[in-house]
Amino acid sequence: MGTQPKMDPAAKIPAEINTKLRALAHDLSNSVETIMQASYLLAQSSLDENSKKWAELIDKAGRDCAKINREIRDILRASA
Repeated sequence: MGTQPKMDPAAKIPAEINTKLRALAHDLSNSVETIMQASYLLAQSSLDENSKKWAELIDKAGRDCAKINREIRDILRASA
């Protein structure tokens, strides 16, 4: 993830768009949480080395998604 330009705190997202984006971010959180939980459970099983690498890749991607989603939600909260 590269450096992202900071959003101007004075910038306001229109209320109806903010509401829709917050609902989408919430739904995304639910899906990412499912991926992270499944990844955790998968990692608890007996896996060969190749499968462990794939499970780690899924876990890292899930954590990255969760972080990005938190950042989106922070921006939306600040814009409300």
